[in-house]
Amino acid sequence: MNLNIVLYQPEIPQNTGNIARTCVLTDSKLHLIKPLGFELDEKHLRRAGLDYWKDLKLEVHESYEDFMDKYGDNRIFLASTHGGEHYDEVSFKEGDFIMFGRESAGVPEEVHNALENIRVPMIKSSTRSLNLSNTVAIIAYEALRQFGFPNMK
Repeated sequence: MNLNIVLYQPEIPQNTGNIARTCVLTDSKLHLIKPLGFELDEKHLRRAGLDYWKDLKLEVHESYEDFMDKYGDNRIFLASTHGGEHYDEVSFKEGDFIMFGRESAGVPEEVHNALENIRVPMIKSSTRSLNLSNTVAIIAYEALRQFGFPNMK
């Protein structure tokens, strides 16, 4: 396994399905922190993940606290629009965790302050940020590039 992609209380099933597909194709594990804004058997989630869902390495956590109790001693980066290093300035290591917040509100301030923040640079505009699944793909592929794209053609 190369990376751990963590979604903090995701709200949009299509984003999670797209991210699940990216995780399968990059040999990354997907962690979902509850509450979720959808059911895991929702047809939109499955449709976005297509037939990749059966191959997904998935772990669902009941809460942020449960996730941190289990994985808090690992390197965990938070992708944020509120500062931090550019994602390509970080030296990723295999097994790192990269957390992404809710589509509508990100993560609470205490979560934001507890983790090392990284960001995808964007021009200032009236929109908040890139689509979540696009952001996951950008950062995940940078980490995999740094690893030399292990086991990938």
